[in-house]
Amino acid sequence: MPPHGNMRVMKKEKLDVKSLKKLFIYAKKYVPALVIGIIFAIGASITSIIGPNKIKELVSNIYDLDKFTPIAITLAIIYGVGILLGYMQSLITSIVTQKLSHRLRTDVNSKLNRLPLSYFDSHARGAILSIVTNDVDTIGQSLSQSLASIFSSIVLFFGVVIMMFYTSWILALVTIGASFFGFAGIIFISGFSQRHFNRRQQALAEMNADIEEIYTNHQLVVTYNAKDEEIKRFSSINDKLYNANWKSQFLGGLMMPMMNFSGNLAYSLIFIVGISIFIASGQNDFNILGTLISFTIYARLFTQPLQSISQNITSMQQASAASRRVFAFFSEEEVIDEKDKVSLTSETLGNVEFKNVKFSYVPEKEIIHDFSASIKAGQKIAIVGPTGAGKTTIVNLLMRFYDVLSGEILIDGINTNSIKREDVRNKFDMILQDTWLFDGTIRENLVFNNPNVSDEKVYKAIEAVGLKHYVESLPEGIDTKISGTISLSEGQKQQFTIARAIIKDAPMLILDEATSNVDTRTEVVIQNAMDSLTKGRTSFVIAHRLSTIKNADLILVMNNGDIIEMGKHNELLMKNGFYAELYNSQFAVFD
Repeated sequence: MPPHGNMRVMKKEKLDVKSLKKLFIYAKKYVPALVIGIIFAIGASITSIIGPNKIKELVSNIYDLDKFTPIAITLAIIYGVGILLGYMQSLITSIVTQKLSHRLRTDVNSKLNRLPLSYFDSHARGAILSIVTNDVDTIGQSLSQSLASIFSSIVLFFGVVIMMFYTSWILALVTIGASFFGFAGIIFISGFSQRHFNRRQQALAEMNADIEEIYTNHQLVVTYNAKDEEIKRFSSINDKLYNANWKSQFLGGLMMPMMNFSGNLAYSLIFIVGISIFIASGQNDFNILGTLISFTIYARLFTQPLQSISQNITSMQQASAASRRVFAFFSEEEVIDEKDKVSLTSETLGNVEFKNVKFSYVPEKEIIHDFSASIKAGQKIAIVGPTGAGKTTIVNLLMRFYDVLSGEILIDGINTNSIKREDVRNKFDMILQDTWLFDGTIRENLVFNNPNVSDEKVYKAIEAVGLKHYVESLPEGIDTKISGTISLSEGQKQQFTIARAIIKDAPMLILDEATSNVDTRTEVVIQNAMDSLTKGRTSFVIAHRLSTIKNADLILVMNNGDIIEMGKHNELLMKNGFYAELYNSQFAVFD
């Protein structure tokens, strides 16, 4: 099988406008709600712009109660409306971004079910998991923090600039000049920080992949005393994540202090220059005080949208890096739509024929060469050969996990490429060497995707694989949860997997070294159950232990992607060829 690989590395270092554009197109159904949220945000910004001018009037008329009271009431109403609009904007934005995140997770999961098996063979599972969790959450959080804030910050910025020039053009120039250096620094720093945000997302995906692989196979790591090596590998990835994290956070964190410094500088200059101007003009003290107070507020409001924009840039950089990965995943080639293909009838007999089949996982390396075989319904076919001979690949082609490069695979005379994949797989039971039981009850695991299965049928299947007494000894019987409640051996897991296949009762059966994880006594029980299961069914048995396939109707001996021998057990031994050599190497000592 092709080796696992990492997700593609992101090389762009700037804010990825193209990815963000794709994201906004994807979210177009939420645009009306977002527009309302943006309008509320803009309204809240307008109240912030109007407020300081009313404060100036309030201070200037502090001793004139006839004017002071209505101004104070108006000011309270303005800020009250601003609070209400800000709350509504926050509520709408939160709802929309969570709906978007929900849709993204749903579409990612749906996409996973439309991808060919080759995708999962060439991508680390942890990296795929990172898309479903980290990247989708990053997009949602970034948009929630930034989307409406960008528009309100722009409105606030230009509104404040207009009001500052309206109040005092000299003080406006002083404030803008002091803030310019901070804003220029933000633009400069953001160009460096994006590359580290990209590296952080990539390192996070690598870490997820490594953790998933190591803890899934932790027993193997311990067995081979590979803890030190795995710690070194994890430390290397962790160091990459650490470096990318602190650099991105450090550079992003510089933006706020830079703006705070420029803001404090602006406040100082406003009072120094402002007092000098107003004293020279001869205005009364309260006019001077009201103007300076309102201008100080405007100066703070002037730096506030700049600070907000700097944060939004950082947040949108994170969103663009995550969006690039998500939409790259969405663009992966899917399994071809097969709605126009034929369906197999329920009366499938199970005649199977391979005609000149050729296949390769990668174009330059063909591993199945002109494979041909004819299997009659009800026959038990054993496929044997050394590791890498192509045995499992034949099964993958038979189940249409992969499609042939050339040639045909026929079921009851119908080319499987013209049959829907779901229909082909419905006609097979498949028992693999690697067992799979999910977190649920014994009943749920055994009737998996087979509705309306009676308890009687479940218990018959359990009895057939030799687990009836064990299940009846459990407090809740077949309703006992497998994960967390009981601990199963690998052999018991395989027995339950075989019971699942018995319940499905398909016309064809694939056994890929199904008894490799059980002891000799259990193997005899399972072998008897499988002998019963294979009666009347076309069965394909991949076996390394050749003693399990002596009674096969036909043995296909493979090597380097070709059938080099075929026949029954005794016939192949009499030929004294490749099969005989394989068999004797395993059993000659014991015969």
